[in-house]
Amino acid sequence: MKIKEIPISERPREKLLKYGRENLTDAELLSIVLKTGTKDCNVSELAMKIIRALDGIENLKYASMNTLTKIKGVGSVKATELLVLSELAKRINRKSMGNKSKYINPKTIYEYSKDLFDGLKQEYFYCLYLNSKKELIERKLLFMGTLNKSVVHPREIFKEAYRLSASSIVCLHNHPSGDCTPSIEDIVFTNSLVKIGKINGIPLVDHLIMTDDGYYSFYENNRMVD
Repeated sequence: MKIKEIPISERPREKLLKYGRENLTDAELLSIVLKTGTKDCNVSELAMKIIRALDGIENLKYASMNTLTKIKGVGSVKATELLVLSELAKRINRKSMGNKSKYINPKTIYEYSKDLFDGLKQEYFYCLYLNSKKELIERKLLFMGTLNKSVVHPREIFKEAYRLSASSIVCLHNHPSGDCTPSIEDIVFTNSLVKIGKINGIPLVDHLIMTDDGYYSFYENNRMVD
């Protein structure tokens, strides 16, 4: 059935205007974003096809360009729109927590930050720069690495800390393998940051290794020593 054959009152845009966005299904909301379907299926059918292919709309956050364009009816333009939608949702969720949220323990830090690493296949290294109240001043991506190695220099970490007048630092990086156990390199690097932080009066309060299923906290495991 073509979208024009659907009664006007049942079309997604008209339903949104009449009933409000909160009363639309995932497929109806997605169809509004997609705007058009294909010659083989209308936009509502395409939206449902995408949701089925992803095994739920919540898995859009893990989707890549390659994953989306493999779905029949989704070309590069529609895939780009979906990726933008996913990224905006992540950012809205992150900002809704507010910079004034207190990053007071590893679990809180993990919950506030885990979506930064969703679906990544290489290592990313972030620093969280905190004020004296443990509130976030800025979150900064400093390095992107290969499949299993990131190259980080302490100079860049502390240069940003001085620029932001940060009182303390939390480091985050992911292990794409899914194993959050620290490597020897992770341990040596963390110890060096602890030492430099003490010298500079900007302590490293924790270093978290992140995976989709959990995290490893150097602080929780009493490994914040130089």
